[in-house]
Amino acid sequence: MTRAVLSIGSNLGDRLGHLRSAVEGFAGSLVAASPVYETAPWGVTDQDDFLNAVLVVSGDEDEWGWLRRGQALEEASGRVRERRWGPRTLDVDVVVVDGVTSSDPSLLLPHPGAFERATVLVPWLDVEPGAVLPGHGRVADLVAGLDLSGVTRRDDLSLR
Repeated sequence: MTRAVLSIGSNLGDRLGHLRSAVEGFAGSLVAASPVYETAPWGVTDQDDFLNAVLVVSGDEDEWGWLRRGQALEEASGRVRERRWGPRTLDVDVVVVDGVTSSDPSLLLPHPGAFERATVLVPWLDVEPGAVLPGHGRVADLVAGLDLSGVTRRDDLSLR
């Protein structure tokens, strides 16, 4: 049995619908789902804003199983990988899997960019106020050091 934190995001098409499809895809393993946030793009900024959320899941999958499930949901949403950090119908990132580190280029754990991304840390803090990002410290402390000007909680949107 493993527990993982997954970051989901979308900025193409039915953004909320794509996030909901991820929630449905992990329904049997879902422990918690954060509120939805609208965020400015990160990395490549000449694209539409994202809707983001975090899912906490638990199940029999190992880290590769969580990755494969996320990739299958991305594919089902019609995701095309044309540009790194570019627009996408659905992005599912494995942020952490409890007790697992990986230096495999196909699955770096903990996720190497998570410590500086409000799109991951802010929703994660909502569902796990005591969360710790291995190698970086308490998520609350990391959030306190971020510029949150491009992050808006969307209480008018629901993942279910």
